[in-house]
Amino acid sequence: MIDIKDIRNDPARFEKCARDKGFQVDIGRLVEIDGILRKTKGRLQDIVTEKNRLGGSMPKLSGDERRRAIEQLSALKAEEQQARTAIRNEQPEFDTLMLQVAQPPDDDVPRGRNETENVEIRKEGRIRQFEFEPRDHLQLGLALGIIDIERAVKLAGTRNYFLKGHGARLSWAVLQFAMDLMVSRGYVPLSVPVLVKDEAMFGTGFYPGSEEQTYRVEKDALNLAGTAEVPLTAYHAGEILDAADMPLKYAALSSCFRREAGAAGRDTYGLYRIHQFDKIEQVVICRADAAESATLHEEILANAEAVMQALELPYRVVNVCTGDLGRGQAKKFDIEAWMPSRKGYCETHSASKFYDFQARRLQLRYKQGRSKPRFCHTLNNTVIATPRILIPILELYQNRDGSVSIPAVLRPYMGDCERIAGSM
Repeated sequence: MIDIKDIRNDPARFEKCARDKGFQVDIGRLVEIDGILRKTKGRLQDIVTEKNRLGGSMPKLSGDERRRAIEQLSALKAEEQQARTAIRNEQPEFDTLMLQVAQPPDDDVPRGRNETENVEIRKEGRIRQFEFEPRDHLQLGLALGIIDIERAVKLAGTRNYFLKGHGARLSWAVLQFAMDLMVSRGYVPLSVPVLVKDEAMFGTGFYPGSEEQTYRVEKDALNLAGTAEVPLTAYHAGEILDAADMPLKYAALSSCFRREAGAAGRDTYGLYRIHQFDKIEQVVICRADAAESATLHEEILANAEAVMQALELPYRVVNVCTGDLGRGQAKKFDIEAWMPSRKGYCETHSASKFYDFQARRLQLRYKQGRSKPRFCHTLNNTVIATPRILIPILELYQNRDGSVSIPAVLRPYMGDCERIAGSM
């Protein structure tokens, strides 16, 4: 959420932001309602003050003065009721519009309509040149007996899968290695709930906007989180933190759920776009300092790159353009791994900086000494997500005989197994 004072001071900036990001919000109407509410709330405060003054003077009054004071109190009570009714009627529209206002992007974010206009920052690693006709990850997985799509679809519908034997172990190895790396870098691991209340979804900025992508448990008014970002960022909601303890750095492994509504016909092959996956997410909560946020943004990106480099997977980093940013994101870096079967770099990580957008919604603040509490800044990034990351691992580590070599860094997590030549 944005500070309404910033919107009042420069509404044109937020109108432009909405256009650049592709969000619909009537800033003019928001400013109009804000003006009405401010005037009404100001008058309400004057009424309450006058009522208190008259009430305090009543014991000293008698006769006509007392009658006039009673009449004035009666009129003030009626006006107070009208003011409270007006606020009650206007406040919901104000609140709704405030939730729709987008965070302005940083000045160095490229302008663009969608992901095709993201700007490459750098490439890392060498793309493998095959001396034989390579198979894609699904062909490899089916032949090795480590992926089963058919039975998953029979049980759970499209965009579902089984990982079996070494396929399951490879997926778990990736996650365990990544979590060990994050712990070694000072991040506190958490096991988090995947069913969360609406407050957490609104607080982290997924609502409004992502309702169609979310699996909702209507009977219990809960939501299956699409990322551990939600419970991790909301962990301290409503609290006032001590600045001396910041920045707070967390990492969580969770199952994630996404409906992929509107994605019919897109990326339906294999393990790329699915309904359920496992992901390690990193979240940082820091002081309201733009320079500190920028430094930590680079840090969480570096953490994810360290995982990719350890896996020896070629990738590139892109600066995400305005049209591909979420409502609350001020800046985002994507990491895209090279996937031979897709003939290009494809997203595997997103590192996002929010400033105080999420903290305002979550009432997440900090205090330094006797200073007034301030809203925190928040950042998050994928550390690793599986099974999507298995696509480049299987495809780039395949051998001519159809076996798949296991990345050296993962072998200790798989009983020192060096190669997958079939299901266990």
